[in-house]
Amino acid sequence: MDVALLARGSLVLLWAGAAVACGSGAASDAASSAGGQSSSSAGSGSGASVAGTSASSAGSSTSSAGNTSTASAQSFVASSVFYQDISKAAVDSESSTILAALQASGWGDTGKRTTLGVDFSFEVNTADASVPRRTFTQPSDALPDCDTAPIPLPAGGKTEGADNYACADGDCHLLVYQGPRLYELYQSNVTGGMATGGTFSGSCLVVWDLTRDYWQAAAPPNFARGDGCNGADAGDFPIAPLLLTADELAAKQVSHAMRFTISNNRIRSAVYVHPMTHIGGPTGGPTTLPYGSRLRLRADYDLTTLPNDAARAVAKALQTYGMFLADGGNIYISATTEASDSIGGSDLGALMPTDFEMLDGGTRINWKDQNCTRTPVAD
Repeated sequence: MDVALLARGSLVLLWAGAAVACGSGAASDAASSAGGQSSSSAGSGSGASVAGTSASSAGSSTSSAGNTSTASAQSFVASSVFYQDISKAAVDSESSTILAALQASGWGDTGKRTTLGVDFSFEVNTADASVPRRTFTQPSDALPDCDTAPIPLPAGGKTEGADNYACADGDCHLLVYQGPRLYELYQSNVTGGMATGGTFSGSCLVVWDLTRDYWQAAAPPNFARGDGCNGADAGDFPIAPLLLTADELAAKQVSHAMRFTISNNRIRSAVYVHPMTHIGGPTGGPTTLPYGSRLRLRADYDLTTLPNDAARAVAKALQTYGMFLADGGNIYISATTEASDSIGGSDLGALMPTDFEMLDGGTRINWKDQNCTRTPVAD
């Protein structure tokens, strides 16, 4: 797929393959930025692993070979926007118009995915304190938007869509928790695929400090990491905390908002709404969704019509926490590979655009007016 890396108003086109290395989904839409969403619709399950390798969730307790990743060590602070109960939140004034237009056009174009699916391509890695951090190379024009800190690579870890740290097609996100930090790197690749050796590169790193709430409206000097700043996905929003995981689906309890992707022609051109601070390559008109839109499943939707308990748990979370438009691609809610053991890729396919409401997004922010002043973390 074509991936547009947007940084400080410059557009650099990078090529990535039409599908991820594993998974059997339809080919992805032209992904929208550093962080273009991959399009796999199925993935092979793999359990939580040793010394902080692939963990099944961004907040669940996983323990193996002496490494325990506690929920408190892998969660942002409770006030963060994706944990908010928005079941009673106000609806946006454009909600009816936008969702009616989306209903008319469908979730996706003919030849691409046309029903709401689940993308099982993401891997979440956990590194204990003993795992060393590796330096990597990224393009010079990644600054000032992107972070430059070294990244922990636990043995046996994986990038999105791969069985190791190698990324053959370029469209890979590396997600690693270590202590109070979450490292998210787009287009991550280690030649040879191992935690040691090879050449380590990527196009944009974000280091999230889990002890901070980045999304308070009055947070100086800029909102989140900085309005207009690029990130590991198009909207510059964390990926790992919004993923559906096997643990929470098995417990039938999803306690956070989710992220979703949709074709660029269904995303409004040149604008975003908070909590996002960036865009990818949207081409949609004035009745399409802005980047950062938060959709909530209508309270009157009959959950009993869904095919299984896991689908109903996701739908209940969509009524309570909603889902954020975070990136361009086929119409998917993002999940970890292990989640495929608990829910089918098409189990949410009955949910239509008009089953949702768009929450009040506030001011539509013109991306072209922004000049990234990044809010950095210490390391």
